[in-house]
Amino acid sequence: MPDWDSIFADRGRVFTGPHSEIDKVVKLIKDKSGSRILELGCGSGRHVIHLAKLGFDVYGFDASPKAIRMTQDWLDEESLNAHLCQHRMEEPFPYDDNFFDAVISTQVIHHNLITNIRKTILEIERVLRPDGVLFVTFPILRASPASKDDGWKLKEVEKGTYIPQSGWESGIPHHYFTEDEIPYEFQSFEIQEVYLDETGHRCVIAKLHLD
Repeated sequence: MPDWDSIFADRGRVFTGPHSEIDKVVKLIKDKSGSRILELGCGSGRHVIHLAKLGFDVYGFDASPKAIRMTQDWLDEESLNAHLCQHRMEEPFPYDDNFFDAVISTQVIHHNLITNIRKTILEIERVLRPDGVLFVTFPILRASPASKDDGWKLKEVEKGTYIPQSGWESGIPHHYFTEDEIPYEFQSFEIQEVYLDETGHRCVIAKLHLD
């Protein structure tokens, strides 16, 4: 797998504003009186910052030490607080059961083989409280892999999972969830909405089953 530190070093913060749907998700969390949110794969901090400004108790982790340092620097610039740690998403999360009111993750959990993605989903289920909110986004495969935009030259390594052979995410697995896969892989959740955002990425809003 490529060095995510080098990617963040080369590209910087990349995103400085929150996802266009985040305020919709925030409303759902507030409607459930939620306050503690985990961002899985927080990157350089755009959602950590946004949510901290709104007064949430924010936690974030990322596999990249560089990303965590960038997020902490941004928090310091804004005189904000959040709980950050370096951690890989396919490993057991360093949090107690039912600890969070919501988990969000934009353009992150698909960066793995499906066996590891399932480990991540199981950990989300464990740390999220019953009826807690989940918001995840991931890309869709729009055309044949051979004609993937940006000249990535995708190579299929398992059903639905491709690895770009060129481009800035070269070597990083990309699993492209089909619509049928979503309820199967997230079967412990009640899916509220599945739709495309303005950039053509698939958004999933769900809540953890109560039983």
